[in-house]
Amino acid sequence: MEEERSYFSSRMEEALEIKSLRRIISAYLNYAEAAEEDVRRYEKSFRKLPPAHKALLSHLPLKYQRLRRCISMNSFFIINMLQAFEPPLDMSQNFDIDESENVENLGSSHIQSKTDQNPEINNCRGQPILISGNDASGPESSRFRLESAGMCKPLRSNDKEEFDFCRYQQEMREEKSSMSNLGEPVISDNQSELCKCEGDDDKVTADTVLRCCNSTSNGSDRSASHDWMDPTFQLNVPLVDVDKVRCIIRNIVRDWAPEGQKERDQCYKPILEELSRLFPVRCKERPPSCLVPGAGLGRLALEISCLGFESQGNEFSYYMMICSSFILNHTQVAGEWTIHPWVHSNCNSLSDDDQLRPVSFPDIHPASAGITEGFSMCGGDFVEVYNDVNQEASWDVVVTCFFLDTAHNIVEYIEIISKIVRDGGVWINLGPLLYHFADTYGPDDDMSVEISLEDLKNIALHYGFELEMEKIVETTYTANPRSMMRNHYFAAFWTMRKKPKS
Repeated sequence: MEEERSYFSSRMEEALEIKSLRRIISAYLNYAEAAEEDVRRYEKSFRKLPPAHKALLSHLPLKYQRLRRCISMNSFFIINMLQAFEPPLDMSQNFDIDESENVENLGSSHIQSKTDQNPEINNCRGQPILISGNDASGPESSRFRLESAGMCKPLRSNDKEEFDFCRYQQEMREEKSSMSNLGEPVISDNQSELCKCEGDDDKVTADTVLRCCNSTSNGSDRSASHDWMDPTFQLNVPLVDVDKVRCIIRNIVRDWAPEGQKERDQCYKPILEELSRLFPVRCKERPPSCLVPGAGLGRLALEISCLGFESQGNEFSYYMMICSSFILNHTQVAGEWTIHPWVHSNCNSLSDDDQLRPVSFPDIHPASAGITEGFSMCGGDFVEVYNDVNQEASWDVVVTCFFLDTAHNIVEYIEIISKIVRDGGVWINLGPLLYHFADTYGPDDDMSVEISLEDLKNIALHYGFELEMEKIVETTYTANPRSMMRNHYFAAFWTMRKKPKS
């Protein structure tokens, strides 16, 4: 009986994860149609204008066509990213399980959040799974793979895997001095092929983009690619899910585009400088170990690895994991891809060209960045993965950047950080306290413990930390640097050291 219960729990958890992943893939596939619906809404409003007002705004129809071209290029990147994605589960499985009747039998308070079962939370940071990475620099030794949650073993040089993915080596054109003279966005050679695939009405759909991806595969073998247009993945998802995709596009700018350098300097540079100060000598034979919970698209974890640390990023969201895996594993050169991250809002734009401007990424080639052996990415809920006896006193440093306020119970986060940092080790934090579940109202009545910075520091003292450095850092998060409105955070930045047990 106990074996049956355990088997059912395992299968139930797998079913929930597959269901969640299908929904996330559907959100990515719905991106183009949702954006097209926005453009149709703009056009409908324009048609309602009186003739005199239309004459004053006669350039808007051309802008809407430019918008469609920008959306097409964003979709082109998304489809290529999905085609490179290797799901950690058998997505062809069909489950006939009564969730409402049996989900309470799973026996884990984190299963719901672990599989993004609260997709109604529209949050660009810390969205509620796995990549394991490899060491050594060089394009063939920096492969990452998605695995089942909680398996965080880095790949070693003899574990290299080849992936069957669509390679689109982008030769970026030099950006024209004035996009307005062109009337259309600057695009790369491969993405220009997308324009030839668009229909006469220029409407953007995932089918159009996928057909173009297949037709421009440069002879690559597409047989192993997943058929993401299968009806299994064509789920109707709420717009809030598509908003998460748009959020990922903005996060690409923050972590991997030249335009995000200022924000990285505000958030990541102080952390990197503090790590260098605290660990002036880093031995290659035994590099200090650093965990980065809430690693997002992986840039901070990679930069820490490049400093000479054995760095591991931990991320919860499949939205993030799919994208970070693609950037870390499948980019061939710097500046390979072009997106248009700011097209989804007409508000607070200085000009149409600002709103529609292209952004190329990545600004560096991750595989050639000089990472330290042992660099890895581990997916899963921070509490579930690291609240384990095998993780106790395993890390010299824990770095949390815009992470603490993603907790349902922030006290639990601090308790686990105290457990996994060795005696004499340090905890570096930078971020606000914008508690993600503070305004969540739903049938599940999710826990949300919201405390002040003063209370947080007192709890850290209780769990054995001593405050060594503290300051306030002003920063933004995925902000459009040319927008008329940008939200600024006055983030708490500190270093705490764990006192040795007496």
